Amino acid sequence: MSTRIKVMIVDDSAVVRQTVRQALERDAGIEVIAAASDPLFAISHMQREWPDVIVLDIEMPRMDGLTFLKKIMTERPTPVVICSSLAESGAAATLQALSAGAAAIITKPKMGVKQFLEDSANDVVQAVKAAARANASRLVPRATTPLNPAPKLSADAMLGAGLGSGSNMVRTTERIIAIGTSTGGTQALEAVLTRLPAVCPGLVIVQHMPERFTAMFAERLNSLCALEVREARHGDRVMPGRALIAPGGKHMMLARSGAQYTVEVVDGPLINRHRPSVDVLFRSCAKFAGKNAVGVIMTGMGDDGARGLKEMRDAGASTLAEDESTCVVFGMPKEAIRLGGVDRVVPLTQIPEVMLGLVR
Repeated sequence: MSTRIKVMIVDDSAVVRQTVRQALERDAGIEVIAAASDPLFAISHMQREWPDVIVLDIEMPRMDGLTFLKKIMTERPTPVVICSSLAESGAAATLQALSAGAAAIITKPKMGVKQFLEDSANDVVQAVKAAARANASRLVPRATTPLNPAPKLSADAMLGAGLGSGSNMVRTTERIIAIGTSTGGTQALEAVLTRLPAVCPGLVIVQHMPERFTAMFAERLNSLCALEVREARHGDRVMPGRALIAPGGKHMMLARSGAQYTVEVVDGPLINRHRPSVDVLFRSCAKFAGKNAVGVIMTGMGDDGARGLKEMRDAGASTLAEDESTCVVFGMPKEAIRLGGVDRVVPLTQIPEVMLGLVR
């Protein structure tokens, strides 16, 4: 029987997979049995051959590393070495990985990863060897209180529909901005979006507007803005340099797909007399983005979005409201302020600068 340590590498970067494999295979006591681009491919291979140690990235498509780690520790505890740019010293992602059962953490920079891993090859080998000696059953986390318990959501009519299987990761490399507006919002959005650079965090936007108008509105903004603006489609990825506007007559919700954000565009009842509803968007952002999000409520009549913005703030998001001095109707921002859901109140002209400052 072989005494070599069987290792599986799970990372969506081909460069990382190749570099880590080469580093490990230089050691006669280690055998790399597989290198998978995401956890779902890894699971398929593990059904045929189970590794002694898994080297795992955190941020990957389809299923993020923390979700995969928790699955492993529940079903068949196995030592896992986290190797991720998200696992920086002291970061909450590191604590989550360790509390979920990771045996060791290796940080990698966001730039120059190949050179870093080559220079740190011995560290990777030693981490794998140390993990192989770990008692996997003792790595299984005990029942604890979640680091960031999700707020209790009250948009019951919508939040049970199509929210996907993602969870609120403490940190990812992607930030998002959620904007809600109504009366006077078309001008306000133009004033904000035309001042944003081509590369900025992804935006999800609800503007109260009837069906068939939102597509044209998005096309017009797209012709004026440096970033891409378009009407959202179900499953669209929220990504830097892109603004997605909820289609009239549909609700739009943020969801998670692995470490990526997407939107779900769904039917549903009127919420706060609106479809799309700002509350529905904001509450989904509280659930799936938490502190990775910035919420902005601008001019509009009524109170749609006020409760959702409060929940975003409770979940750790930074929140802004447009100042009364520049609002066409100081309704939605006023209600959000009254409920305690706003960190800062700023005039329209300052929103782009303040908003970008919060996501740097």
